[in-house]
Amino acid sequence: MYMYGGGNMDYIQRMRNLREDNDKTQQQIADYLGTSQTMYARYERGANELPIHHLLALCKYYNVSADYILGLSNIKQTSK
Repeated sequence: MYMYGGGNMDYIQRMRNLREDNDKTQQQIADYLGTSQTMYARYERGANELPIHHLLALCKYYNVSADYILGLSNIKQTSK
């Protein structure tokens, strides 16, 4: 698997942190994304790549930028 500058681990950790900070279970997030808990757990472990449509859904759900989830920025929200 291609790893771009180590950023891969950042998004895995950020997905987990966002879920835990919002007191959500993997099942709750999987339900929101329309996937199984098993598949969502694989995203959080880095065993499967997160599809872009799920990334966009997570951005909306947590009200954060894609750059934040991907570890490209430490700013959670874009200015409006």
